[in-house]
Amino acid sequence: MNRYFLYLVVFFTGGVILGLEILGTRILGPFYGVSIFLWSSLIGITLLSLSAGYFWGGKWADKEPKISKLCYVIAAAGIWILLIPILKEFVLNIAEHAGLRFAVLVSSFILFAPPLTLLGIVSPYAVKSTSENLDTVGSIVGNLYAVSTIGSVLSALLTGFVLIPNIGVNRLIFIFGLILLLISSVGLFEHFQKIKKVFTAAIFLIIVLCGYKLTSNEDIDLSKGIIYIRQSPYAEIRIVDFDGYRHMLIDGSIHTIEDTIRWKSHFPYVAVLNMVEYYFKRPGKMLLIGLGGGSVAKSYSSFGWSVDAVEIDPVVYEMAKKYFYLQDKDANVHLQDGRDFIQKSNDKYDLVVFDAFGSSSIPFHLITSETFRAASRIMNEGSILAINIETDGWHDVIVNSIAASLKESFKNVIVLPIAEPPNELGNLIILASNRKLQLECELERDYNDPDFRFSDIYYQAHAEDNQFVPDTEEVSPITDDLNKSDIWSERISRKVRQKLHKYFKEEKVW
Repeated sequence: MNRYFLYLVVFFTGGVILGLEILGTRILGPFYGVSIFLWSSLIGITLLSLSAGYFWGGKWADKEPKISKLCYVIAAAGIWILLIPILKEFVLNIAEHAGLRFAVLVSSFILFAPPLTLLGIVSPYAVKSTSENLDTVGSIVGNLYAVSTIGSVLSALLTGFVLIPNIGVNRLIFIFGLILLLISSVGLFEHFQKIKKVFTAAIFLIIVLCGYKLTSNEDIDLSKGIIYIRQSPYAEIRIVDFDGYRHMLIDGSIHTIEDTIRWKSHFPYVAVLNMVEYYFKRPGKMLLIGLGGGSVAKSYSSFGWSVDAVEIDPVVYEMAKKYFYLQDKDANVHLQDGRDFIQKSNDKYDLVVFDAFGSSSIPFHLITSETFRAASRIMNEGSILAINIETDGWHDVIVNSIAASLKESFKNVIVLPIAEPPNELGNLIILASNRKLQLECELERDYNDPDFRFSDIYYQAHAEDNQFVPDTEEVSPITDDLNKSDIWSERISRKVRQKLHKYFKEEKVW
């Protein structure tokens, strides 16, 4: 019984370890963004915790390798996992004012190191408990680690491909914690018949208390304006009504803001991006990489453009139709990676717009020289490529580096800034073309009119009047081989999230 039970233990604990590591991106991602720093922190903390568990587990196993003690360790890990959603807000508040890298490390360590360390104790305990003589210890160790790894592989595939998108993060945390508690209860029942009722009652109470919190509707809170939360295969998506506007948040970063009366974008960058239409004499065919809530697609469709939109996340497309009223006539939507679509497309476009760059992460494969070269292949003569990106000031290094990458395929590159003053955080639009970039019509300007200030026309006039050619002398093009976008976006992401928290005031909508 003990040997078969231990194989069962290492199988499920191996699965929980890797599943919890993947879940960490969805637990912390809405607050910090899913970046290379988050992944590095979670992987590093996981390996460090398991190393500590292996070390202490080996020592304790040599002293007294009792199944009952191992079950207590597993139960403790399960209880901590059940408490993660309850501890999360407290931990995030502690780390909020630290730099992104430090905050991610601290949060990952506090939330995940304790249960992972406890689960690391399982392997040496299992080896010691099943090893009867040195002649078979090699086979036993190999079998146990094989079973544990199989559990990890199955958990990784199920967690990412099936469980997170279909049952959500909180329910999956509950399942992981419940699995560990049930495993520990089986072992303890076998060894302590007299405390069955007490232990069963305690386990049941813990499950009920944590289950009530964890199986609730993924923190939907209408009093805070949180009207929908969905875990997609790619990100956590929240729909939030706040201060008269509807917001789409993807991994805690605002990607769409529209008023709830006209369903028109409230993002200044969309007004400036709409101005790119004035660089053409007539409407044409547009390719939009990154759909979001559909604000840009709806605008250009209303201007008479034929719009192809590429969106990798089917849930984003679903939310755009359900909550931002994107219609089929507004865009022909392709559920595909943007770069993959560009490389395979045989169509030709007059305008190609990249609007897939959130503050939390920049899809690094979309801002390389190779991507822009592929985009130039599907563009007509006189076409324009436009990029919306959020930066820390007009002359951020990422602006100049993207421009350097664009200049390998296009003769002319200009920047239309939006933030005021020039050193402030904000969006800007980068335009690239092989023709001269100039408006085909004159913009209205009346800076003395109080209604003009902060209107769509104001943002357009401000961007046009302050346009500049980026300095590419001191930077290198971004390539698939050398890409520093994750490093650059770290600084931007921290400032964006501080600004986001101020924007939503005291409402914890992330």
